[in-house]
Amino acid sequence: MPWPRFALRFHAHLPSPPRPRAASGAPLRQLAPLGLALPVLLAGGCRAESLPPPAAAAEALHWSVPSPPQVDSLTPVIWVALASRLRPSQPIELRSAQGLLTLVAPDGARYQTNSLLLYWRDQPLEPPKRIRRQVLGPFSSYESAAEAASRWRRAGADPVIAYPRDWEVWAAADAPLPADLGPARMVEQVHTQRAVLELRRDSGPVSLAGPMTLETPGGLRWDGGAKAGSGVFAGPFRLLPDAHGGWSLVETVPLERYLQGVVPHEIGAGSPPVALAAQAVLARTWALRNLARFAVDGYHLCATVQCQVYADPRTAGPAVRQAIDGTRHQVLAWQGRPIHGVYHATNGGVSAGFEEAWSGEPLPYLRPRVDGAAALEQRFALPLAAAQVGPLLSTSGFYGADHPRFRWTRTLEAGEMRQALQVQAPELGTPERVSVLERGPSGRVLALEIAGSGGQSVVLRLDAIRRSFAQLPSTLFVVEPVGPGRWRFVGGGFGHGAGLSQAGAIDLARRGWSLQRILEHYYPGTQLQPLSALGPGLAGEAP
Repeated sequence: MPWPRFALRFHAHLPSPPRPRAASGAPLRQLAPLGLALPVLLAGGCRAESLPPPAAAAEALHWSVPSPPQVDSLTPVIWVALASRLRPSQPIELRSAQGLLTLVAPDGARYQTNSLLLYWRDQPLEPPKRIRRQVLGPFSSYESAAEAASRWRRAGADPVIAYPRDWEVWAAADAPLPADLGPARMVEQVHTQRAVLELRRDSGPVSLAGPMTLETPGGLRWDGGAKAGSGVFAGPFRLLPDAHGGWSLVETVPLERYLQGVVPHEIGAGSPPVALAAQAVLARTWALRNLARFAVDGYHLCATVQCQVYADPRTAGPAVRQAIDGTRHQVLAWQGRPIHGVYHATNGGVSAGFEEAWSGEPLPYLRPRVDGAAALEQRFALPLAAAQVGPLLSTSGFYGADHPRFRWTRTLEAGEMRQALQVQAPELGTPERVSVLERGPSGRVLALEIAGSGGQSVVLRLDAIRRSFAQLPSTLFVVEPVGPGRWRFVGGGFGHGAGLSQAGAIDLARRGWSLQRILEHYYPGTQLQPLSALGPGLAGEAP
């Protein structure tokens, strides 16, 4: 079935007084300001068309979606999307792993089978749906989007964070925009149809236009790809419309069962018991801190690396289950709230502060520190001087040094760098010079400048460095030219470097460190607390 038809308008929106709404149906202009990709592509039955007068369609920021429920700290249950942005391309196949499944339609009707196909159908909208918003982004991470949303909120807007393809921040078309946040781009859409689902039966089709539930006593078999969102899941489930005009398959899963599908895929099931316990505490803490991450789409978390990898909980072995059970309902807290419990694969010998990885204020429990014994801390005193980064990268003896990406070398050529930057810097030309402009206390690169043959240069900051050059495992590196149009990056670590190093935790567990000592090492000043001490309800942290 074709996608719903809609009208589009994009234009740069510089900080200025709100513009009056157009009252005519003049043809629309399409622009991609500042080298940013257009957020919506015309495809499969979509075509640009003249906007009707504003009175012909109710205006909204996005498709209306109910917020997910608040999570109860006593019996925490979270909504996790096994699949999102489902759109008309092929039917949705739902298969029971054993026995029957029951689909409960929006009107309460129940349909039982062992497998079913849901087809797509375009439902006319009367009146049409008009979506109009300002958009900031794309951002390299949720954390950087949240920082921009917080600044926009302080200026008087009511923004939301969304993830259509990359992280973005949306606000009303007339919301005040600080000059240091902009420019934003304006998006306008008029939808005359919406894709809904349809169950086809011998007695006739059944339209399924609203949220529905799926009961599967024997489990649902779902293939979401390698690892994330694949395997057999116990449910129950919901099929929900999202804020983008698509649909999501969401599992309603108790928090402790969710961890069974996360811990072995994040740190590895063969890790020492204390390292598994640390990962269980952090995965639980991270989930509760990030309950608002996908609120705009009506659920809490995704099942991919944009959240925590979540796959078949049945794969959790005895050691993983013991680590989860042994820390049941325990989280790391700071001032009575779950901390920003970020973690990564390996830090290369030195932890990063929060502000070295993302835009935002420093956090007292995410501090840069040398990840080694006292002698190494004394040798490489922080803040690390630029001249000391190379010697640190050639030194051994740090915690977790046996990780395969604890040390690494990458060579990037001008052609691939130009291709990686063509959207954000189309006039750059061929890269001719790569320079580190600024480093943080841990030695990580905060600002990387690429100067091109076009006479322009682009400066990448923080998480935008790795987003642009995915070949670089971390921002802890030194760079040097190794020939015309070629640069060698010599670095350490894999990931953002803030919080717990999984390789470090595994090493420290083997050295006999306790759970509390490892957590205090990577998150100084935090407390291990039961959920019951945090209050009756948890809603995540608002940006």
